[in-house]
Amino acid sequence: MLWDGQACGIITSGAPSPTLGKPIALAYLDPDVAQQAEREAGGGRLAVDIRGSAEPAVLVPLPFYRRPA
Repeated sequence: MLWDGQACGIITSGAPSPTLGKPIALAYLDPDVAQQAEREAGGGRLAVDIRGSAEPAVLVPLPFYRRPA
């Protein structure tokens, strides 16, 4: 994980989500970064390093998906 281009955590798992139609991942983040990312939802400062390319990421609460009732 990257915050403003600097390493800030480790991705523990990731895969394409067939239900959501986009990639999802679980990661451990530095606590200070996690708090800032929560406050700046969609701010564009959080990214995932995928083979040397910083791809934008969004911090969301678990679970990623809930079935409609």
